[in-house]
Parts: sequence; structure tokens; C-alpha cells
Amino acid sequence: MLEITGLKKSFRRPDGGAVEVVHVEQFNLAAGAPAALRGESGSGKTTLLNLVAGIVPADSGTVRIDGVEMTALPEAGRDRLRAEKIGYIFQTFNLLQGHTVLENVLLGMGFGPRGADRARAQQLLERVGLGHRLDHFPRQLSTGQQQRVAVARALAHRPALVLADEPTGNLDRRHAAEALALIREVCREHGAALLLVSHDEAVLAEFGQVEDFAALNRAAREGGA
Repeated sequence: MLEITGLKKSFRRPDGGAVEVVHVEQFNLAAGAPAALRGESGSGKTTLLNLVAGIVPADSGTVRIDGVEMTALPEAGRDRLRAEKIGYIFQTFNLLQGHTVLENVLLGMGFGPRGADRARAQQLLERVGLGHRLDHFPRQLSTGQQQRVAVARALAHRPALVLADEPTGNLDRRHAAEALALIREVCREHGAALLLVSHDEAVLAEFGQVEDFAALNRAAREGGA
């Protein structure tokens, strides 16, 4: 499902120099498989997920999603592939503040190949404990509730690959366990691969395949990230 080969990304420093943030020689994730990357803040793991999702372009290397080379596509093509194949749970939520909880999920589904499905959106929001908040706006929710909306939105269009960036970081322990269980359950239901990055050992302990991102990322080993 996910194949990464020779993937590199650098960013410019204020002095004009470049700092390499991601340099991953090889990483593979089979269809339907769950995996986790352990990494501290600033290690480059969010940049890696953004490269996989096609949100930022790679300097070099390849990312293949279900056999399609994401890194070879123009921006519009990357957007289409992301909408069709990927569900992304952002650490910072990225909810639309002018839309209700239900509308945020429906709008996310609208970019996918199946279109918006109101019944499924409501069902997922009920499963994350927000069935009574469908008409509320993000600003009316707690931080933890906003994260649960983000989880529902990412899973609603039945993606083939789910990327989760510290998805439980803003939740208390009980809701974190519930959100992680939901993410894994829905991925199993639809045969979706899951790549989660976290520094929370309680979260990482739920995964059989856990890799240390600092060991995987040559940029970190060579003093870049």
C-alpha cells in the first residue's frame, strides 16, 4: 500500500543554508497493516506524513500509494490521490471554524470518490461521542472534542491509507484510548493501512510494528533534523 524509497526533504534556513529534515531510504507498509513511528517533536515525522500525503513536494525519492507514484504527480494530481486514498488526522485538527461539526465531516467526504454520506458522518460522530454536538461549531467544543471531530472526518470516506499525526495528543487518557480504538477498528473494517506517529509510549504499545523514526531517518542520524 505504501512504499517509500530514497525520500528526501530539506528546508531553507534564515541564513540561506539548507537543513535536511527527512531522508528515508526505505519504508513499506502493506495494505491493511497498522504501523507506528516513535519520534519526538521536531524530529521530522510530521514532514514525513506531509510528504506521504502529497501536501508538500519531495526534493527527491519516491512515495507510492496503492501503486501510484505520489511524488511524480503535479499538485492537482496529488490533491486527487489524497482525496481518493488517504485519511489524514492532523495534530492541529484543521477544522473549518465557520462550519458545524457535521458539516466539517461532510465537507471532508465531499472530496472523496463516494461523495458526502450524511448517515455515515452522523454514525462516526456518534461513535466518537459527539452525536449530541452535530450542530455545534468547533469554537464551541473543547480541544479534545475537536480532535475527535478530526478523527471522524479522516475516516468518513473509507480511505485506503490513514495517516495519524499524534492523534491522541490533545485527549485525556480515557478519550485517547477510545479514539485510538476507533481508528484501529474502522481501519480493520475497511482494510485500511494505518501509519501513526507519536511519542506516547502508551499509544505505541498498542502496535506490533513500531519503528524509531530517528533510526529510520538518516537526516536525524547525520545531524540534519
